[in-house]
Amino acid sequence: MSDGSESSVSDRSAGQRVLLAIALPLAAAAITGLFVTNFSETGKLSSQGATAVLMSNIAVVSWLLGLRWYGARGLGLRGGRPLYAGIGFAALAWIVTLALRIFFVEISPVGPGNTARTFIYLLLFEAFATQIWTYGLLFRAVAGWRGPITAAITSGIFFGLIATLLFQESYSGSQLNIIYFIIWGILYGIIRLRTGSLLGTVLIQSLQSFSAWVALPPYPEPQQSQLQNLYLSATVAYLVIIWRLWPKQEDDYRL
Repeated sequence: MSDGSESSVSDRSAGQRVLLAIALPLAAAAITGLFVTNFSETGKLSSQGATAVLMSNIAVVSWLLGLRWYGARGLGLRGGRPLYAGIGFAALAWIVTLALRIFFVEISPVGPGNTARTFIYLLLFEAFATQIWTYGLLFRAVAGWRGPITAAITSGIFFGLIATLLFQESYSGSQLNIIYFIIWGILYGIIRLRTGSLLGTVLIQSLQSFSAWVALPPYPEPQQSQLQNLYLSATVAYLVIIWRLWPKQEDDYRL
């Protein structure tokens, strides 16, 4: 009886951590959103600036909670071989996406401006801020509650939903667009599970978004038919990579 009671308490505690890992960053974003909306309506803050403020608050709360519960390594902030492995796996998706982007979506003849500023934004507020919450805090919380595979899938779904709502490259609100971002997120979740580090995917995500949508801007805006072909073909490619990276045994897990 005591073993069952202790197991029940432990499971409940792990479930509470999952709820806190979701609720507290969202609460911080909601509170900040009240001020962001006011500044945006008065023209004092651009949409990119508003997103940066929201995501930075989510990142700070996730960082502090994650360090308290799991430490830096537990959050996936690992260099060395985990970092290089993450870069290698994520680069496969980057190469595929860039090739498909060039093939399906018309490129603007006019070059981009403020590229350094845009890359910093992509690196800090779309890549790092999103991933420190999804593949850092949330991943570890769900892994302690329902296991590593569930953690990879759950964190990937959250990543996809955030990308659909906030990422600059989310040009379409179609169902295929949402599916594409979720599959992209699950791919990164599997990479996080296989390598134990999120730093590689942070770097490659920012490079992928920058090279595909900033260095090669769409002209003038991507047509829906072009986007549908891109999202469909990229989703299939990501599924193949997920299949190849899917862990076959517990020794493949790197939490």
